This record gives sequence, structure tokens and C-alpha cells, in this order.
Amino acid sequence: MSHIAVERNRRRQMNEHLKVLRSMTPCFYIKRGDQASIIGGVIEFIKEMQLVLELLESKKRRRSISPSPGPSPKPLLGPSTPQSEHSMIVHESIKELGASCNSPVADVEAKISGSNVVLRTVSKRIPGQLVKIIGLLENLSLEILHLNISSMEDAVLYSFVIKIGLECQISVEELAIEVQKSFS
Repeated sequence: MSHIAVERNRRRQMNEHLKVLRSMTPCFYIKRGDQASIIGGVIEFIKEMQLVLELLESKKRRRSISPSPGPSPKPLLGPSTPQSEHSMIVHESIKELGASCNSPVADVEAKISGSNVVLRTVSKRIPGQLVKIIGLLENLSLEILHLNISSMEDAVLYSFVIKIGLECQISVEELAIEVQKSFS
């Protein structure tokens, strides 16, 4: 009888803990109500919160190094402003959980979306540039889930959906900078 009571108590505690985890996790992370789905959703949520924490710590380090405010961000698809050939604007936004790098050659934007990163580049059509970007992403051990190419006259927009793996050691800001470098 003691073993049955202990096991019943263990199951009751597990169910209570799962209810608490489910209530603390946004509903779109948990697809179904079974235990495995709840735990999987909580894991995805924790991963995203770790990325947010990394982003906040990075921003805090930058502020402590340089307390003066940086330049205001340029919109990704907006009109370009004259800048020197080697200058680059790097912008991070906590609301967007992303980063953008803008230069006269190309605009690059990376945003966290769930457990993926959406990477967008806008530039003039450069032969071989798509292959460079794909090679860079593969060298960074990132998995491309989806690629969309849109062009208009001499401009091209590449939109990637990239899976974030557990072994991923690069932030969205670093990703945006690395992709920006591939344009030079």
C-alpha cells in the first residue's frame, strides 16, 4: 500500500508542476495538452528567453562601454541616406528581438521568430551573392528552412527562415554583421 500511495503522490506532484509550467508558458508554445508537448513547449520558451537575456546582456555591455546614444536606425526598406562606403549602422531592438546592419551596399535584418530567425537582405543584384550568403550560413552551422527571393528592377530581397540549433553560438546581431560583411 505504501508504494501505491508514494506513486500516487508523485503523479499528483508531476501534474501540479506541469499545470504551473503550462500556466507560465505562452499558449502558442504548447501545441497539445499532453505532458511531452507541455515540456517541449516550455523548453522552446526557455530557449527564447535565453536569447532575450543574451540580447539584453549584450546591450548592457555596449551601454557600459559607450554611454552615448548611437545613431538612429535606418528602416530596412526605406530610402537610403548617404554614408561613407565603410560605415555601418547596427541597431538592436528588444521589442523586435533582432538586429539590422545598413550600409550603402546592402541592408541586412535578422529577427527572432519563435525558435527560428528571419533574415532579410536588400541590395542591388550582385552575381553570386546568394551563394555567398548560403555558404556563410552553412559555415555557421545554421539550417535554412525556407528561402524567398523577390526582385524588382536591379534590387533583390532575400528572405531566409533559419532554424536555431542548440549548438548555435552566434547572436542575431553577430549574424546580421557577418551577412553584411559578405556583401563586401
